[in-house]
Amino acid sequence: MNGEVLNILLVEDNPDHAELVIRCFQEHRIVNRIHHVSQGAEALEYLLRQGAYADPQTSPRPHVVLLDLNLPRIGGLEVLGRIRKSPSIATLPVVILTTSSAEQDVAKAYGGHANSYLVKPVDFDNFARMMEDLGFYWLAWNHYPWSERSVHET
Repeated sequence: MNGEVLNILLVEDNPDHAELVIRCFQEHRIVNRIHHVSQGAEALEYLLRQGAYADPQTSPRPHVVLLDLNLPRIGGLEVLGRIRKSPSIATLPVVILTTSSAEQDVAKAYGGHANSYLVKPVDFDNFARMMEDLGFYWLAWNHYPWSERSVHET
C-alpha cells in the first residue's frame, strides 16, 4: 500500500448493502476513502468528473469500482459498457458485486470486460470475509498503472 491514499467507488442502490460494504472495509482499515453513489448515472458523472463531481480533490479517481448490476434507470452492465468505452477510465478495475448468480449475468459482465464478478453472500460472516479478501487483493496487493499524483490529475 506504500502509504498511498486508497479510494473505492461503491455503486450500490440498496442502502443496507452499501452500509455493510462500508462497515466491513472500515473495520478492517482497508481503504482511506469510500465514495458511495446509488445510481448508474451518478457513477458515470463521478467517474467522468461531471457536475457535482468535477473537482478531483473532492471526487478522486477510484482505484477500483464496486458495481451492483441492478441499479435504477442505468443498470450496472450499461455503466460497465460506458466505462470501457471512455478512454480516460477504460482501464479502471471494475468488480461486479451483486446478488445475482445467474449465468447470463456472469457471462454478460465478463463479456463487458468486468475484472471480477462476486455474488454477495447472505451470511454476514461470509460477506465480511469476502469484503476483507476483496479489499486486500485490489487495494493492498494489486498494482495500478497510475500513481497517486496522476490519480488526482486525470
